[in-house]
Amino acid sequence: MEEKEDKGKKKHKKQKHKHPNIDQGANTKATKTTAPASSDFAFKPSSEVKGLRFGGQFIVKSFTIRRARPLELLRVLSFPPTNKPNGLLPFPSTTAFLPTNFTILAHHAWHTLTLGLGTKKSKVLMFVFESESLRASIADRSWPHEIPLGEVNRRLIRHGLEGCELARFKFRKGCVTFYVYAVRHIGIAGFSRAEDLRTILQSVVELKDFLDHTAMLAMPDQRSINFCSPPSTFPNNSNPFAMAH
Repeated sequence: MEEKEDKGKKKHKKQKHKHPNIDQGANTKATKTTAPASSDFAFKPSSEVKGLRFGGQFIVKSFTIRRARPLELLRVLSFPPTNKPNGLLPFPSTTAFLPTNFTILAHHAWHTLTLGLGTKKSKVLMFVFESESLRASIADRSWPHEIPLGEVNRRLIRHGLEGCELARFKFRKGCVTFYVYAVRHIGIAGFSRAEDLRTILQSVVELKDFLDHTAMLAMPDQRSINFCSPPSTFPNNSNPFAMAH
């Protein structure tokens, strides 16, 4: 009788839901080193796609993120500089948002005041649009330069991307959670920037975990701000700058 009851319980156990996009919510394992093919992208209307998640840490919603400059995006991804003859940078249709310095310091203070109970995780957002014209008509024209995390779902995703559908990817890298969204018009087949999206996803997968918030003030391939950074290889030999990411 006991064996039959055990079998009955096993049959009634709910199966875990598997998200169609890669590595939703878990730390990226070493075996997952390749980005998915464009046929695997699961696009949903902006009203249905999942947005940012905060758990019970409601104070985090008041922390702000800011628009990243093009070179900052490359540094966040630890993407090597490219010597293109026309001087264009990679990912021209991508817009990224990074935590502000205030957010990084606020996270650190909140974690200290709560005796380690407050979250230390910051969020980085990347929107890969299907074309530069789509990015210009939406992100460049109407999106704010700086926005509280709590308003991202409503202002940027739900209302800011009406008439579009998105594919969502989420990666946890230590104290930084990366949200990557592919954006295209509703009804469009395929994704014209699939190669850019695949490269960005692959770069995020290969990033090392951020150990604490001091590491977020350093370059992405460093584990702390005490690490001596190599000479800059970016245009004009510009010196590395502190990154709030």
